[in-house]
Amino acid sequence: MTRLLVTGGAGFIGSNFVHHVIENTEHHVTVLDALTYAGNRRSLEGLPEDRLTFVHGDITDAGLVDGLFADTDAVVHYAAESHNDNSLNDPRPFLDTNIIGTYTLLEAARRHDVRLHHISTDEVYGDLELDDPERFTESTPYNPSSPYSSTKAGSDLLVRAWVRSFGVQATISNCSNNYGPYQHVEKFIPRQITNVIRGIRPKLYGAGHNVRDWIHADDHSSAVLTILEKGAIGETYLIGADGEKDNKSVVELILTEMGQPADAYDHVTDRAGHDLRYAIDSSKLRDELGWAPQFSDFEAGLASTIQWYRDNEAWWAPSKDAVEAFYAGKGQ
Repeated sequence: MTRLLVTGGAGFIGSNFVHHVIENTEHHVTVLDALTYAGNRRSLEGLPEDRLTFVHGDITDAGLVDGLFADTDAVVHYAAESHNDNSLNDPRPFLDTNIIGTYTLLEAARRHDVRLHHISTDEVYGDLELDDPERFTESTPYNPSSPYSSTKAGSDLLVRAWVRSFGVQATISNCSNNYGPYQHVEKFIPRQITNVIRGIRPKLYGAGHNVRDWIHADDHSSAVLTILEKGAIGETYLIGADGEKDNKSVVELILTEMGQPADAYDHVTDRAGHDLRYAIDSSKLRDELGWAPQFSDFEAGLASTIQWYRDNEAWWAPSKDAVEAFYAGKGQ
């Protein structure tokens, strides 16, 4: 495996993966990205030009995809519409990218017999009660609750069907919530960090009791590379770092780390269908493939993330005003 194609490689977790691959392997990486609002070419700046090729294009473009698959050894599929609030406002782009886009890639993988790894989310499993001791496993039934998670669940099922029906060489991973550098300011952690930097009070949906299982993007990247190299074809692996935190605690940690009173935030109307709790059991990945997270201290990882946003305002500032205007229009 020397030629790697990464879809969505200018997005948040995709760009982190590209950095990880170039820093830790000898692979050449081709990035295919449509550069929608969530993709940022600057997220790939500083990487060696002889190791990276950038292609501006859409994963639903069958001709473009076919040509790229003909010249690659393996594909990691990050490209997705991924923001729940946006899916509630306009579901159609989620169907186009997450369903039709994944289908287009699977057909190309089928024609060219190219190894494919599909990136998905723990949100396909729905949510858990706050006091439930259970965590999601690879056998947890799908129970998505939003247009976003429904389309990701659909894309997962397409991958499984193409493996079984057509022998496509594919694996799937479902990951918990990522945080780290290069994340768009519409998402929970960077929105609150950049609000504090701008002197805006952070916003918390409802009472803030909703729990997310946080993992640093570097750990997600190392897990995906492990699955790509060692994973069994047709298998699904859950990626998590035992990072359960409720949203209220995360906001208060951000404020404290940034030298503000821990209660200097506002409660806003809760999001429709807001899942209560996500929690990942990554035992299969750890036991079978020998993977382990390196960022086990959430507070330390959060501190480094805050510093990245402090140091890179030029990266996120062009998007900030539009994001806040959007939420202000919704009273959030």
